[in-house]
Amino acid sequence: MSCCAKAADEYLSPRSLLLLTVMATLSYAVAAVVFFLLSVLLITRWRGRLYGSLLATACFASSIWAATIAGLSYQDYAYPLLIQILELSRDATLTLFLVTLLGPFRTGETDKTSPRLKPITIAIALLYLLGLAQIIASNYTASIHPDQADSPYAFLTWVAMAITGMILVEQYYRNTPQEQRWGIKFICLGIGGLFVYDFYLYSDALLFRKISPDIWAARGWVNTLIAPLIGLSAARNPKWVVGIAVSRHILFYSSALFGTAVYLLLMAAAGYYLRFSGGTWGTIFQLTFLFGAIVLLVVVLFSGTTRSWLKVFISKHFFSYNYDYREEWLRFTRTLSEEKTELRVRVIKSLAQLVESPAGGLWFKSDQHHAYLPIARWNISPVETSVAMESHFCQFLQESSWVIDLYQHDSESQKYAAMVLPDWLPTIHKARWVVPLILHGELLGFVVLTEPRSKIEFNWEVRDLLKVAGRQAASYLAQYESAQALSTARQFESFNRMSTFIVHDIKNLIAQLSLLLTNAEKHKDNPEFQQDMLDTVALSVNKMKRMLEKLSSANLHEAKTPLALDVLLQRIIASKSFHEPQPELEIADAELNVVADPSRLERVLGHLVQNAIEATPKDGHVKVRLKRAPGQAIIEIEDNGHGMSEQFIHEKLFTPFESTKTAGMGIGVFESREYVEEIGGKLQVSSEVLKGTVFLVMLPLAPNL
Repeated sequence: MSCCAKAADEYLSPRSLLLLTVMATLSYAVAAVVFFLLSVLLITRWRGRLYGSLLATACFASSIWAATIAGLSYQDYAYPLLIQILELSRDATLTLFLVTLLGPFRTGETDKTSPRLKPITIAIALLYLLGLAQIIASNYTASIHPDQADSPYAFLTWVAMAITGMILVEQYYRNTPQEQRWGIKFICLGIGGLFVYDFYLYSDALLFRKISPDIWAARGWVNTLIAPLIGLSAARNPKWVVGIAVSRHILFYSSALFGTAVYLLLMAAAGYYLRFSGGTWGTIFQLTFLFGAIVLLVVVLFSGTTRSWLKVFISKHFFSYNYDYREEWLRFTRTLSEEKTELRVRVIKSLAQLVESPAGGLWFKSDQHHAYLPIARWNISPVETSVAMESHFCQFLQESSWVIDLYQHDSESQKYAAMVLPDWLPTIHKARWVVPLILHGELLGFVVLTEPRSKIEFNWEVRDLLKVAGRQAASYLAQYESAQALSTARQFESFNRMSTFIVHDIKNLIAQLSLLLTNAEKHKDNPEFQQDMLDTVALSVNKMKRMLEKLSSANLHEAKTPLALDVLLQRIIASKSFHEPQPELEIADAELNVVADPSRLERVLGHLVQNAIEATPKDGHVKVRLKRAPGQAIIEIEDNGHGMSEQFIHEKLFTPFESTKTAGMGIGVFESREYVEEIGGKLQVSSEVLKGTVFLVMLPLAPNL
């Protein structure tokens, strides 16, 4: 505020000017000391951690501002830009403190989970950004035209910020319950008095086009008198319990907003310096630097790691507990209830959100395999290894219900008794926690979570939260699996009822053919009857074939005998030779025998070959290969057809009554896998959309007789 020095030079004698300078220096120096002591007191003694930190920051900013003015008073305020930016910072921190007390966020009526800024908060932020732009512009004008240094628009901006501060103080006092106003009235008087005096100072300057030296000099003493009022109000409210609560959402976004404002102030000041120190290229340097700074800010703000770190930092330093349990449970339930993704993936995601983990996998109990199988993953590479139910690892999870910290296991393995980690677990990149899914004392499965985006202290609070959340997730999964099993059972029941009607239709066809045979004795020499008979027989045969193929899984009497696979495959390929594309057979190892029911295995393999043909264009290829592996015969069925997505393979390919064919019943691949596993084999599939599919049928070789 160089205008103070110019105004004093114009109207005061040298002696009066010296006395005024001494008085201004002393007043601002005392204010700097008092605000510094108050900021130290707030940091070290005040237990209202959030509000204490914000108010302490505002007091410290006031101390730096006052000390700078005191230090530059004998140099005719040689650095007005620095003084104005510091004053803007002081006003901004006080305003942020008041806005945070009032609560800058509200919940939308349509979406109660999405906090949003009130319009007034956006307007206040824009006002301070305008003030910053005005400071830079006025100082730039003053450097070129010293006689135009004091623009009335600059004074008008300061008046607007003072009015904003007074309105916030009034709103805070008005919205506080009357019985609690005794605890806040002094801080309202103090901060309100500060903004009132600023309004008086800049209103006078706006009227007379210059700042009054006397009002400017007395301003330091006014700020000194305000500090004790703030301290007294803080003593009356050590925890700032005034009926207005602040959530982690408010603090997170307020902190992000405040940090962004500070960052922009610093970058603007640096850009301003580059402009005036860069000579001919100063403007280019300034624009390039400011654009790069804004790009960096946007990248940081959109970084998940940065947001995660800020949340953890706020919870650790501003609250007694790490979690806002109401918000966390609402988010956990909301994630489990989403319909966009499959439930098993939602279970992983909901648990991962509690510890800011970016990835994980789910293993679930399979009574058929007597093991825990990997059934879902989120942002991690596929892991196909299962874990036996009787393993020490699973027994430990069921008996203790502990959340296993793999880092702690490596450093303090004695805490985990005789538990032995599976060999594949450490191979998961950055694996950190294993969360058991316990329901009614039974281990239904477990979730492996990776290292969080930001460092988290794994204490009793985090462990208990994951443990309880795991139990809740287990109930969701159990209900889901029961619903799926019930749905499948009902579909099989419907299928059985449908088969009754089909059998009835087959009987009608047989009756029709029997009648045709009876009439043949009378009309066998009639050419028209002969042609009609041939057409009827052909139609009936085709109908029966289609129906019997769909009901062939009902064969209850199977004769398992040693079977030569090369002969069986040759027969299957021969039966498909009239299709396009015609399948090709490659036998790398002949005389491979397995024990199976010939008709059913032929039907299973024939179905897989038929699927490959139907999924492949006429100019494509379908190849069937037979080769030996240790103790196994491997049948590979490859095509370059439409292919399948990974999601379809995991969710629908082996699900009964799920079919992409208009006339399909959706049980062919399901039956194929069930029968292959029934005779001790394994069916695997790999596919890529628009590139093709490979089915691998691995069957145990028959023992030598």
